[in-house]
Amino acid sequence: MKTLVLGLDCAAPELLLGYEHLTNIRRLMEAGCYGRLESVIPPITVPAWMCMSTSQDPGSLGVYGFRNRADHSYDKLSIVTARSIQTPAIWDYLATEGKRSICIGVPPGWPPRKVNGLWVGCFLTPDTSKDVFTHPPELGAKLNALLGEPYPVDAKGFRTDDKAWLRDQIFALSRTQFQVVRHLMQNEPWDYFQFVDIGLDRVHHGFWKYHDPNHVDHEPNSPFQHVIRDYYTQLDAEIGRVLELVDLNDTTVLLVSDHGARSLDGGFCVNEWLIQQGDLVLHEYPDTVTPFAKLAVDWSRTRAWSEGGYYARVFLNRKGREPQGVIEPADYETYRDDLKARLEATYGPTGQPLGTLVVRPEDVYHQIKNVAPDLIVHFGALAWRSIGGVGYRELHIRENDTGPDDCNHAQFGAFVLASPENQVRGNVEGAHLLDIAPTLLDLGGSNIPSAMQGKPLRLKLASQTADGVDFNAEGLRRTKLSGDVSGLA
Repeated sequence: MKTLVLGLDCAAPELLLGYEHLTNIRRLMEAGCYGRLESVIPPITVPAWMCMSTSQDPGSLGVYGFRNRADHSYDKLSIVTARSIQTPAIWDYLATEGKRSICIGVPPGWPPRKVNGLWVGCFLTPDTSKDVFTHPPELGAKLNALLGEPYPVDAKGFRTDDKAWLRDQIFALSRTQFQVVRHLMQNEPWDYFQFVDIGLDRVHHGFWKYHDPNHVDHEPNSPFQHVIRDYYTQLDAEIGRVLELVDLNDTTVLLVSDHGARSLDGGFCVNEWLIQQGDLVLHEYPDTVTPFAKLAVDWSRTRAWSEGGYYARVFLNRKGREPQGVIEPADYETYRDDLKARLEATYGPTGQPLGTLVVRPEDVYHQIKNVAPDLIVHFGALAWRSIGGVGYRELHIRENDTGPDDCNHAQFGAFVLASPENQVRGNVEGAHLLDIAPTLLDLGGSNIPSAMQGKPLRLKLASQTADGVDFNAEGLRRTKLSGDVSGLA
């Protein structure tokens, strides 16, 4: 039994499962099961894809986002690479059975992982024209020669106001990457194949306000209003082309996203708020907007600070842990509970409650490795981005501190699973990202490592299965899978 995983970064369940014109995706839905897929906290590309592949939560991996505190000092942040995660993933377990894997674009995928098979780096790869981005190394040169240009790992500069350029870049990126997917599927042996399409994430961030009539900045009748719909259409056609290359009688097929997408209402200036609350103290307030790393912080009087991003990572200045800690260990929990309550009570620009979600890491993770945030904050349940800079002199801003961005991540992504061995049918509820790796191993007849935190869907959802259509490989083949993507870019 082979396993084919097509990862669709940021795929929104209401779109992936709701667009009726996505004929190839709907055939897979009819052949197996599908539904919303709860992501990890935080629902961020890094570490979510590796959480899925290892069946370990972020705390157990010791990775809480793209940037993490390297130690308890104030100024050392490390950027995640493939080396940041040492936990075995599904392809490692399959290698012990002699099975060969091909993985393309799985974050964090640079430097390339040494797998029993082939590895092609993700969007974190600096430069595929000169950096080693594959395993084995010579594969990169072959791919560049195949394409006649350096293999693209991302739509560079996707936070831009030049939307026509961005649209064309994203559509071309995905077409090229799927070309490589088909090439390797046809010319290399594999038992497990995983590809992550990053273009869907980029198209959501770049075009959500044109797509969503409820977006605060929606532009009706924009020439870009159908870009997101058209990208899903292109993805559906690419998926159809891929399905023509596999034996559906002997292949588990999974479409899956690491998180969903939602409208971004604005930014909440978390460090401005901490200053107003008296928790963060500066020697002097900046004249212009200044990143937190460049602020003159008075650590002798500061109790808390935060890193910005799609969510906020709030850190406490604990005595005996941080270099100039001021919170006595005996007061730590009392203060943290008080700060948590105050963050949960944050309000919007018109005074309405934001509905902010605040969690303590130990309440959501099995283990806490490396330096975790003291509090994890989703402002407005991720309707508001966390802004870490100071100098705005207000709490709510419309612009984004990293460039134009129309959407934030949502807690629920989506999945579609079709397999001759799949016993779960129709629309299901309760599936979690950590259930994916155990489910794939279960369907492939492999043992499930006891270290994995999720459960196979057939066991977890046995009482929730809905009536559905039995898997019928011939039925999928009888109707030609469309590959026409003309006019979409």
